Parts: sequence; C-alpha cells; structure tokens
Amino acid sequence: MELKFFYGSSNPKLGEEITQALNIEKGQVLVKKFANGETYVQFLENVRAKDVFILQTAVEPINDDLIELLIMIDAAKRSSAGRITAVIPNYFYARQDRKAAPREPITAKLVADLLTAAGANRILTLDLHSEQLQGFFNIPLDNMPARTIMIRKAKEISNNFIVVAPDAGAAKNSTKLSMKMNCGLAIINKVRCEHNECEALNIIGEDVKGKDALIFDDIIDTGGTLRNAAEMLKEKGALRVFAFATHGVFSGDAVEKMDKSQIDKIFITDSIPMRKKSDKIEVISVAEYLGKAMRCINEEKSVSVLFEGP
Repeated sequence: MELKFFYGSSNPKLGEEITQALNIEKGQVLVKKFANGETYVQFLENVRAKDVFILQTAVEPINDDLIELLIMIDAAKRSSAGRITAVIPNYFYARQDRKAAPREPITAKLVADLLTAAGANRILTLDLHSEQLQGFFNIPLDNMPARTIMIRKAKEISNNFIVVAPDAGAAKNSTKLSMKMNCGLAIINKVRCEHNECEALNIIGEDVKGKDALIFDDIIDTGGTLRNAAEMLKEKGALRVFAFATHGVFSGDAVEKMDKSQIDKIFITDSIPMRKKSDKIEVISVAEYLGKAMRCINEEKSVSVLFEGP
C-alpha cells in the first residue's frame, strides 16, 4: 500500500521533519474548530486503500489533542483507508495506568479503547511510561525505545560515567542500560509524598564519586525527582550530572527550576515541542527514527531492528 502521512496540530515541527525523513509530500488535511469549539477534520486527498499514518502527541491542551486524533482516525476510516496507524510519540494519559487508590479510573486503558473504537489498526509510540500499557491494546503496538539515541549521545559527552536510576521503578531499565554501556549502576531510594512531589533519601549501589552521573528516565514533568537526585549526586562526589528523558513535559516553572538546579545538561527528544528555551536543555530529534519505523511498518518489515543495537 502507498504510504500517506498526516499530522495534527500538536507537534507540526516534528510532522514536517518526519515528512522530510520519509522523503514524501505532506499529507493534505484540514483541521479547524467551529465557533463553539468543536473540532472539524477533512482529508483533502484520496486515502482509499492507502497506508495512512497520523501523527499526534500528548501536549497541552491534552484533551483537545486526543479528540482531534480520534476524529482524524474516524475520518480516515470512513474514507476507506487501507490501514490506519496512530503515531503517538507521547502517549495520552500514560501515567494513569493502574488504580493506585479506590474509585480511580485507568485512563490509559480508556484511551486505548477509544483509539481502537475510532478505527486505529496499529499504534506507534515512544517509551511508554510502563510496559503494561501494551496489554491494553488488542491491535499491534510498537513501543519504540529512545535508548539507542540517548546512549549514542551519552558516549559523545563522557567516557567516565555511571548510570543512575532516579527511583526504584527505573531500576530495571537502568540496569539494562548500564549493561549495554558496560558501566556501574546506582539507584536513588526515593519516597513519593504526594502527586508531583517527592523526596530523595539515599543512593544504593556503586560509588558515584569522581564519575559523571547519567540519569535516564521516560518523562520529566515538574523535575522534582531530577533536582533532588542531582543535588544528592553532587554531594556524594559526582563530577557532572546529565539527564536523559524521552518526554520533556516541563509543567509550570519546571524549566526555570532546571536552570537553577545542580544538573549540568538535560537531553530530551522532540516528542513534545519545547515551549521555553534553556541553555541546559538540548533537544534530540526522533523524526528520522520514527520515519524509519513507519517505513518498516509500511513495507511489512521488522521494527525491532531499529533498536536492537546498543
């Protein structure tokens, strides 16, 4: 099937870069709002029997972006698209993946159901917050890890490093990364007090003194975890602290707090567009990475070959 790529209003810059990486023309679609706030979508070209990819990522306003994606999928389905793949670099409501208290929803599962009901045949995403989200879908899902890109960047900036897990939940992935990078591992023991608030207690594992600390995580939201971790690592003798994250949410004044923190540099992908600039934050494009994954899907080739390397 011929590949057709369209993107919504959440991250047009990434959409343009993916179009260039695929070396195809931009898909023509009209997306607008009526006076009462309702979203309207119309594909301006034929998608019948085409392999349609629709890019939309979770960016504020989250709910508007989600509804826009669902409507785009529905429009493609009703236009007889051959296959519809929703490309969602930052998955909607990814952190609401379980019931942590009575009478709570599992919104990540609800979103999975909505995407499927709208007509999506496949999902392509980056670094889901937890691997269990894959089980929420009854359609194929490709969860692309950004670690290959991040490891390459880490090796460019240091040859004397240790991987540090920011909390116990990140220990598993950090262990895998330390093994791939052939270096030591330390884990920060953290107690979370309230939503978006945390308190770092101590460091478990190898000594960080005299080394560059590399912290890998999937999301930076308020940045509290990173700030506390960086301060503790510097107190324990770490030379420099580098943070790597796939999704740079940076809620509220998080960017300003990062600027004042002990972190030396933060590397994030462009899964979410940066709305504030900072000398401490460097954005790494995933356009080529996602473009290759989309091409693999279109040509019925394995996607895993893209991240089975380092």
